[in-house]
Amino acid sequence: MKLDIRHVTHYDYSAPLQYALQSLCLTPQANAHQTVLDWSLSAPGQLFAQRDAFGNLAHTWSLRQRAYRGAVRAAGVVRTHASPLLVDDRIPPAFYLRATPLTHAAGPLASLGREHLDGPVDEARALALALAVGDRIAYEGGRTSTRTTAAEALALGAGVCQDQAHVFIAACRAAGVPARYVSGYFHAPDAPDLASHAWVDVCVDPDARRWLSVDITHRCLMDERHVRLAVGPDYAACSPIRGVREGGGDETMRVEVGISVLPDHAPSEADPATAVLTAQEP
Repeated sequence: MKLDIRHVTHYDYSAPLQYALQSLCLTPQANAHQTVLDWSLSAPGQLFAQRDAFGNLAHTWSLRQRAYRGAVRAAGVVRTHASPLLVDDRIPPAFYLRATPLTHAAGPLASLGREHLDGPVDEARALALALAVGDRIAYEGGRTSTRTTAAEALALGAGVCQDQAHVFIAACRAAGVPARYVSGYFHAPDAPDLASHAWVDVCVDPDARRWLSVDITHRCLMDERHVRLAVGPDYAACSPIRGVREGGGDETMRVEVGISVLPDHAPSEADPATAVLTAQEP
């Protein structure tokens, strides 16, 4: 499937913004699941590319001038191949056994992991855990925040894709199975609020460093509707946009994400491009 993606984050401030620094994990990379045919990224300041500790392609920018508004834009075309199994040798899988503040597992979380991962991890066990987490965490917006922990979401019994991913990850780690958070996009014409999405990778073969990608919200393996952006121990480590600012007063943020399917015969496939980066005023 060839997906055309447009993602814009608008910022408006009630007082002049004096300084801003952001890190962006908004650039998909080529792998067995996807081919990046074209990609562009823009921000109010010059972009500086770097590879972060988890192997993601990240960009930072800063602003040292008075401003009342700004925007970060990401756009491009990605062809997906529906390959839920990936090999990643950048970081030893054992690293993803470490608990984080958002994924600390104890009590019910640990029991959930032991119940469903009582043997070698395979597709069936991973999906069974995904179903169990989906049953325990009803998808419901507005009940949690980016600071909600896996334990809090499980106790609440509600949350969004981020919370479902954190609960799944915590259960895996409690059972001694490496798991990591995945941020990305999901093509869902009937549910545009899920266009910016999160799911998980669970390590099914630590020696071969093979990962199986599982979408808890949709109770399925990663398929051609998914586009991967970044991975990390939890949301805080690989959120699409994070940063700090000075001044600006009250901030109003508006996010627009649009994903459409392009015909297979559309031009631009002959010469796949890496990310083309530009910096411009919003």
